[in-house]
Amino acid sequence: MKRTFPIVSLLLGATLLAQAAPAPWYQWRSKADGKLACSQVPLGHGWEKFDGPYRDARCEFRIPAK
Repeated sequence: MKRTFPIVSLLLGATLLAQAAPAPWYQWRSKADGKLACSQVPLGHGWEKFDGPYRDARCEFRIPAK
């Protein structure tokens, strides 16, 4: 019993990691001048989420809605 617990927990952990996906990209618009930027994370207080999600760092390929 003591040997099976580490093996089972290792296998469960590996299956959780195998299901991970990259974070989506979003277009962010500057509140100051309206310029657009593409980022996975918020850029700060002067930016608002404009469009997305996208699959790539250029914000060209949208992720289809489920």
